[in-house]
Amino acid sequence: MELFNLRVVVDRIEGRPVCGMQVGDYFEVTNSSELRIPEGKHFCMYAIASVLPLLPAKQRQLPDDDWLEKDSLVACPDPDERLVMRIERISSVQLDSSDLT
Repeated sequence: MELFNLRVVVDRIEGRPVCGMQVGDYFEVTNSSELRIPEGKHFCMYAIASVLPLLPAKQRQLPDDDWLEKDSLVACPDPDERLVMRIERISSVQLDSSDLT
């Protein structure tokens, strides 16, 4: 089966930056379930939690008229920070579904 590897990037911070992240910070999800944060960096666990439910769908090719195929922005739940992340498909990978749980 074919899945997309994803990068979740801090697109903008419209409020008070309290989590220590900056525009351009990111994490990646590769090979279906491997979460990678660049060496020496961090990513707020609350921001990760807000985007996590959308990632399995973004890993798959969706119908052209599906809203999630067109929309890639997710907001962190902190109302003071107003951090907005962008989900990007960075590559595709062929996986054997019997190797996955």
